[in-house]
Amino acid sequence: MMLHTISESGAGMAGAQSIHANVYATQPVAKFATPEQRQQMLPKLINGTWRACFGVTEPNTGLETLKLRTQAVRDGDNYKISGQKIWISSAQVATKMVLLARTTRLEEVTKPSEGLSLFFIDFDPKQPGLELKRIKKMGGRAVDANEVFFDNYTIPKDTLIGKEGQGFKIVLHGMNAERCLLAGEALGLGYAALYRASNYAKERVVFGRPIGMNQGIQHPLADAYMHLEAAKLATYHAARLYDRSTTDESVTQAAVGVACNSAKYLAAEAAFTACERSVLSLGGMGYAQEYHVERYLRECFVPRIAPVSREMIMNYVGEKVLGLPRSY
Repeated sequence: MMLHTISESGAGMAGAQSIHANVYATQPVAKFATPEQRQQMLPKLINGTWRACFGVTEPNTGLETLKLRTQAVRDGDNYKISGQKIWISSAQVATKMVLLARTTRLEEVTKPSEGLSLFFIDFDPKQPGLELKRIKKMGGRAVDANEVFFDNYTIPKDTLIGKEGQGFKIVLHGMNAERCLLAGEALGLGYAALYRASNYAKERVVFGRPIGMNQGIQHPLADAYMHLEAAKLATYHAARLYDRSTTDESVTQAAVGVACNSAKYLAAEAAFTACERSVLSLGGMGYAQEYHVERYLRECFVPRIAPVSREMIMNYVGEKVLGLPRSY
């Protein structure tokens, strides 16, 4: 996978995340936009004229996507956007945003999944009603993360993607893709860390022998490699299902969701194990920036936390696959 390769090259999560929103966030646009919208939007996204960010997460809702509060109020031929988004990557350099906002008040919907709409909007902080605040973070510092504030920010009505009120169902198409991409990025990071640790273990001599001769070094790294390989197979399976779902009606969105969530979970855990063991294998030098593995360890927390936590994935699998009672 492309993002796996970018991450494994040494660019890590930061390198991959500098472009990944333009891959997953625009999937709902490609699938659900009108032919006229696609003709206008997709060529500029593909050739790099436009860069997109993904506006879903809010500070007071977190993983409760169905309780988003950012409002899109119809005003003639426009919508007025008011609210706040958080953890929006690449917003400092984006010219477009795929935005999920509420067009029907939460108190007025009959089903929790209704009332949210998806927009593909111009994103220009120089325009009235839009403000950014950069978030300082632990790792991945080459890519900006932001709070975004809307205050009656005006967007045209033709930026609506799909039907009004059906945005949550549409945006799931992008969220499943995001899980696949994060899995690939995590895998690349884990392999990069393992290769660094293995090379170091072949060269570092202690007590007259390379430390890589010691099973105390070999076995943890070998175990981490096998877990990465297993997670890679799960990731490729999820990616194939996702691709098939666009043309094969026998592939349900439920099956795609389980596969993509499982892949993200397994890859994130395998990457964490590989990065942690790589740091420990280098000993004191694992803590030094010179060997990069300390950066990989900092970055590997991202796929464990985002775009959905490990615990919520287990909740999802427990309910949707095992038929257990909903736990949240």
